[in-house]
Amino acid sequence: MNLFDIAKLENNLQELEAKTIQENFWNDSKNSSKVLSQIKVLKNKTTTYQKLKEEIINLQELSELLQLEQEVQMEKELLKNTNILQKEIEKFEITTFLSGKYDSNNAMVTIHPGAGGTESQDWAEMLYRMYTRWATKNNFSLKELDYLEAEEAGIKSVTFEILGENAYGYMKSEMGVHRLVRISPFDSGGRRHTSFASVEVLPEIADDIELEINPDDLKVDTYRASRSRSDNTSIRHLLLLE
Repeated sequence: MNLFDIAKLENNLQELEAKTIQENFWNDSKNSSKVLSQIKVLKNKTTTYQKLKEEIINLQELSELLQLEQEVQMEKELLKNTNILQKEIEKFEITTFLSGKYDSNNAMVTIHPGAGGTESQDWAEMLYRMYTRWATKNNFSLKELDYLEAEEAGIKSVTFEILGENAYGYMKSEMGVHRLVRISPFDSGGRRHTSFASVEVLPEIADDIELEINPDDLKVDTYRASRSRSDNTSIRHLLLLE
């Protein structure tokens, strides 16, 4: 199965760009924003693909030259650029697997410490710092939405948003309970402790999402209202007052 069809992506890009020049396109801000976001994602993919393709061709040509005439400096340059290109291709390959419905969306992340008091609260903060550094290193933006600091150390909870292309696709695998086993820095006896923290990851959903509900999945119960004797008496009293 071909996970990356460049011809199809370029065709989709052309269709979306054609929409931007249609009359009244900019009148619908929600739709135009959605289309522009899709264009940005497709442009990034197609541009990266073309860049990698050109780099491969350049390295192939350089390799052919070295076969005709060896040159130490050129060989070092070829090796260096080949290693760089390999990492870029591996990174690009990962993005081709992020093709889920919400993978390209921003990610909403919440961290809660588990049982264990200060130990788990400290572990939750360690996870938060880890995700913060990962986001910064990979050119994502991070927006803190809620932060509740613990009394002694660590955090009681934190909710933040990672903004950038494929943020949810990368982060969704982090959902679940994370465990840490270590010699506790808070235990004067130097004993080993096991700490837990839960990580919830949700995609940021646009306001214009359309939900489809299958009528077959609905269960409708109908009840007949009944009146007690006291209810009937109260109604008679009201009629008499009128």
